[in-house]
Amino acid sequence: MHDVRKWTAELQRMLGRRREPVVVQTLRSATAATIAYVIALRLSPESAPLTAPLTALLVVQVTFYATLTNGIRRVNAVVAGVLVAIAFSLLVGLTWWSLALLIVAALGVGHLVRVDEYVAEVAISAMLVLGVTAHGFTAWARIVETLIGAVVGMACNLLLPPPVWVDEAGRSIEDLARRVRQLMLRMGEEAAGRIPWERAAERLHEARRLDHDIVRVDAALRQAEDSLRLNPRVKEGLLHRVVLRTGLDTLEICTVVLRVLARSFTDLAKARGPEELFPPRVGAAVEQLLSEVGDAVVSFAVLVTTDLSENAESAEARLTAELHTATGTRDRLAGLFREEIREDWENWQLMGAVLTEADRIIDELNTEHRTRRLLEELDRVSQEQRAKLPRVTRLRDRLGVQEELWRNRAGIGERSS
Repeated sequence: MHDVRKWTAELQRMLGRRREPVVVQTLRSATAATIAYVIALRLSPESAPLTAPLTALLVVQVTFYATLTNGIRRVNAVVAGVLVAIAFSLLVGLTWWSLALLIVAALGVGHLVRVDEYVAEVAISAMLVLGVTAHGFTAWARIVETLIGAVVGMACNLLLPPPVWVDEAGRSIEDLARRVRQLMLRMGEEAAGRIPWERAAERLHEARRLDHDIVRVDAALRQAEDSLRLNPRVKEGLLHRVVLRTGLDTLEICTVVLRVLARSFTDLAKARGPEELFPPRVGAAVEQLLSEVGDAVVSFAVLVTTDLSENAESAEARLTAELHTATGTRDRLAGLFREEIREDWENWQLMGAVLTEADRIIDELNTEHRTRRLLEELDRVSQEQRAKLPRVTRLRDRLGVQEELWRNRAGIGERSS
């Protein structure tokens, strides 16, 4: 019985990992390479057509958009390299100086045909073809194998659809919001007592390290954005991209403001010396304010990563209530600061900075601010698409696809205004 539970738990763990990028990429790449090799064995004159599985392995990416764009560039790179090799084989053959000229010419051609990161592949293909005896036979065989690998790699994304990484990006955004909240809670707890400026400086360093977290979240979001492009399983991919991107932009602004707030605490701790950072009543109000703002940051992250309209309405209502409470605490703290400034006029700028930075975060999280930001970004992206793809835009307009649907699904309709 114990063994059964153990195997069941292991199976559940493996099934839970089936959508992880490494697992998905490994299985899809191995499948594409194997299929490409089997097909190339029948179509290529080579006895071991390894170019086909190699191309499929390099073409297959986590997202369909990346697979399509990489496949086209890689095919262009290989074909260009083969053509350069054929020209050199007919003119000069293989010598040390012709090899040097071949590499220079192949790299130059790679830049001309704009294969981006596959420029080196042009030279590699040219050297491999030039190094064999039957130049023409091997060259065309390599082209055939490359086409097989590229087609199989792109077909695997249709038969084995790549996952949509929106959920993973959403979880990373929520994790970032919770880290911001935890730092706010620690700063609030320390604001109510005596804190050496060295400890306040540690909190400043923690706030600065949030930049690294933002970089990781941005990478996860870029992957999610790519997974939405040209993906037949996804409707309204533009909406998802805009909502998540603007949400991350807001959290990034909040982390910058939090870093400034941590700097204000550090400067105030230096100015206070051995005294308390804030008097007891003021410190308690600061702690309460940062706790409430931290809760609002998490609620905002939940709101921008929620798909279902009912859950979005609940998340928005919770965020609105938390911001209202935080605003009331902020007003009460402003009154306490006015009393404190009369006794400590020298540090009035630092105390005022605390209110200013709290106001900035509250304003960034405000639902009306989010509505305006979403509408502006949707309009900007729509205008860019109209300029780049006028024919597609006209076809979409004829089919009756309207941006009002985006606004309703994003939760920025009348209930947000």
